[in-house]
Amino acid sequence: MPTYDYFCEQNGRTLEVRHPMSDVIHNWGELCERAGIDPGDTPLDAGVKKLATGGQVVRSSSLGDSAPACASGGCGQACGL
Repeated sequence: MPTYDYFCEQNGRTLEVRHPMSDVIHNWGELCERAGIDPGDTPLDAGVKKLATGGQVVRSSSLGDSAPACASGGCGQACGL
């Protein structure tokens, strides 16, 4: 299941949650429920925005070598590594 980042302008917090692509989270209360956290003083109906992260489904632990591609010259850029 993909993970998504949501930002709440009212409290300045960003939370990461997992949910199916078809689900839509509209407010802080829904987001906190999904994340399993206390909403604190922020109103439950405070709006949230899904950030353009693309929805991550691959865990870094499943990739084997944790070095970034550019560390081995695999990025094709002249980054000096």
